[in-house]
Amino acid sequence: MTPLVATAVLTAAVTHAGWNAIAHRITDKLVGFTLISGGGLLIGLAAVPFTGFPAAGAWPYLLASSAIHIAYYALLMQSFRLGDFGQAYPIARGTAPLLVTVIAAVFAHEVPDGWAAAGIVLSCAGLTGVALWGLRGRRPNWPAIGAALATGLTIAVYTVVDGIGVRASGSPLAYIAWLMAVQGAVIPAYALYRLRGELPGLLRPFARIGLLGAAMSVAAYALVLWAQTKAELAPIAALRESSIIVGAAIGAVVFKERFGLPRVAAAGLLVVGIGLMLRSG
Repeated sequence: MTPLVATAVLTAAVTHAGWNAIAHRITDKLVGFTLISGGGLLIGLAAVPFTGFPAAGAWPYLLASSAIHIAYYALLMQSFRLGDFGQAYPIARGTAPLLVTVIAAVFAHEVPDGWAAAGIVLSCAGLTGVALWGLRGRRPNWPAIGAALATGLTIAVYTVVDGIGVRASGSPLAYIAWLMAVQGAVIPAYALYRLRGELPGLLRPFARIGLLGAAMSVAAYALVLWAQTKAELAPIAALRESSIIVGAAIGAVVFKERFGLPRVAAAGLLVVGIGLMLRSG
């Protein structure tokens, strides 16, 4: 992993934490994700005339990823309904990198070398520390934890599916444009069915911030998809989930959730892990 790729993924991590915080802040989760998903649909459709079509070999992965992303959004909405942002977000994101390492080794034949493996393990230790700190001193909310863990599984699966798909696409921009266009209609369609005439009035107060979240979501994932064409999937997944540290900071500043010394130590482990992954590159 080169410094340029690492910078792109870290930028994606910050942007990703930002749109998740926006989604959490909108009280009605269906309204929030309708704006974010629908905004992604509009961005994808606007980009399609300029990006063209992905190569034929990418379409099975793109369609599979669209279905997995819909499950991801549904589970993420549920985890945000049931748990605090500082708890749900770290657990959902922190479970993914090790799963990606295993899945990528099996399906993409990518086995990390010693430095990368050490970096992934240290990074995951830091991410796990943040997640566990989110559970401190309270009775576990098992439904929220279950939803967050299931969200993490979908993240790992779509990460590998998209990593293989974008490499077969011939164009990361075409792949992200069509991915947004294909998956983006489902949640707005469900919201329209569920809320009918109430939907425009519910969307209006959050339209600006929701569409900002959509733009951030598309930008974050476009950067990750580009990075997946330049480096192996597992280190990118581990580095991408540094968004957990950003999310924890947002939780402390915006949602008044404690950050704490253990999260500082976890962030330190993550930084060391990133350094080892860069050494591998």
